[in-house]
Amino acid sequence: MNDTMAASSHRIMLGPLVAAIDQGTSSTRFLVFNAKTAELLSHHQVEIKQSFPKEGWVEEDPKEILQSVFECMERTCEKLTQLNIDISNIKAIGVTNQRETTLVWDKETGEPLYNAIVWLDLRTQSTVERLINKTPGRNKNHLKHKTGLPISTYFSAVKLRWLMDNVDEVHEAVVSHRAMFGTVDSWLIWCLTGGKSGGVHCTDVTNASRTMLFNIHTLEWDPELCKYFGIPMEILPRVRSSSEIYGLMKSGALSGIPISGCLGDQSAALVGQMCFQDGQAKNTYGTGCFLLRNTGAKPVMSDHGLLTTVAYKLGRDKPACYALEGSVAIAGAVVRWLQDNLGIIGSSEELEKLAASVGTSYGCYFVPAFSGLYAPYWEPSARGIICGLTQFTNKSHVAFAALEAVCFQTREILDAMNQDSGIPLTQLQVDGGMTSNRLLMQLQADILCIPVVKPSMPETTALGAAMAAGAAEGVSVWSLSPEDLSEVTSEKFEPQINPEESEFRYARWKKAVQKSMNWETTEPVGNGNGESSIFSSVPLGFYIMGSMLMLIGANYLAGRD
Repeated sequence: MNDTMAASSHRIMLGPLVAAIDQGTSSTRFLVFNAKTAELLSHHQVEIKQSFPKEGWVEEDPKEILQSVFECMERTCEKLTQLNIDISNIKAIGVTNQRETTLVWDKETGEPLYNAIVWLDLRTQSTVERLINKTPGRNKNHLKHKTGLPISTYFSAVKLRWLMDNVDEVHEAVVSHRAMFGTVDSWLIWCLTGGKSGGVHCTDVTNASRTMLFNIHTLEWDPELCKYFGIPMEILPRVRSSSEIYGLMKSGALSGIPISGCLGDQSAALVGQMCFQDGQAKNTYGTGCFLLRNTGAKPVMSDHGLLTTVAYKLGRDKPACYALEGSVAIAGAVVRWLQDNLGIIGSSEELEKLAASVGTSYGCYFVPAFSGLYAPYWEPSARGIICGLTQFTNKSHVAFAALEAVCFQTREILDAMNQDSGIPLTQLQVDGGMTSNRLLMQLQADILCIPVVKPSMPETTALGAAMAAGAAEGVSVWSLSPEDLSEVTSEKFEPQINPEESEFRYARWKKAVQKSMNWETTEPVGNGNGESSIFSSVPLGFYIMGSMLMLIGANYLAGRD
């Protein structure tokens, strides 16, 4: 009894705490913040396994995702207890997640009906081409006036359509009214609030705005869009604001605590970077790279290949805010590729050392279009290329070119954003895992020719979700009033090369991008009978006929010897 009293009297009194689940493409984290100071007190991270069953396919196991959340929660609570911090001070939990990744599960058994199809996945390319061919003028922006998005493999509706067409279990569950669709946030909230025993099936406006089924003006699922993709509306989650109590945790050490914040990861980073004013922007370097600029209460449509998306809606009765977004598919994923596929580095830290050892790509350019090109091109037929190679090129130059690729892609979307808004950004706020690479941050400043500002606390995505959860009505432990927001300490990287050199390198990069285009096509060339024929492609026909003649000639000459 006395021991218990002694232990509790030693517990640190910190006031209210708010936690965040940050479920990303490559890892899951659980983080706990002090609601008054925004200080990160403790966290735990678990890697997530991605599987690539076929070329261009990317999947994750929904049960592994859920299990990783439970593991991160348990371990973080253990760490807090070791720090003498009372976990009963956690007043709310926010959820932030990889967006667009698509799941379908059975509401009666609670079982997933297929793996989660990850946002990067390309299996829907033929579906997308078919849909675009059906539109007037073969226009990929046919639905943009409602969705803010081009028709692309990136978004959830085409992935869901693929599941309904190709997975018997999904088709049967839809027909028998047992299917539930959701992005990762919906799956987690449903499971954590009870699952098949009364779990809450919901999503927030930011995640809904990435499905291509959501009208970003009315902030509701759109019957015409659902009809266009052939999706029954009954399988969709209920759309809520990004900051309200959705339900209570039903199990574990945090049972009874409200889940009261939900934001797609890029929206959460915008909130965590405190970009609440029209014109403020941030760039997140994760698996992909995402530049968002707050455009205020009005959705702004881009003329330069950017997406229009819901940035946040921080309360049931609060207005929605919108953003222009430039999305790059491959940023941190290129590091993983160099490590896992080519084996030229053993860790992400090694990449920085390797690249720094040469300090230049020596004319080598790397366009990592592994999943086609996203903004500003939206070109699914592109594929990755490394060009400008000489006998002098070595793995250090390729490593440097990989880092430069991340920076050049950011420059392309920043240029598009400046053209759309007419007001150039004077500095770029950055966050995400790759920002720990100091060489990358310096390269980014050099290639953009503007300063790059990195907060000293890099977990801005989780912070944004915690802020939304703590500010929710009925929780109200975190004030989002400008005067109450804590001052963020940061580090600034100034450009160090002359603009002429920067422009020269950027022009070469754009040349490389053009060479990566129109590489892949899924539609076979027909010969009139619905069959494809190699001879219907004249150059290929000549090539094969020429090759056969050369072989015959070579055999003839060989015979004469």
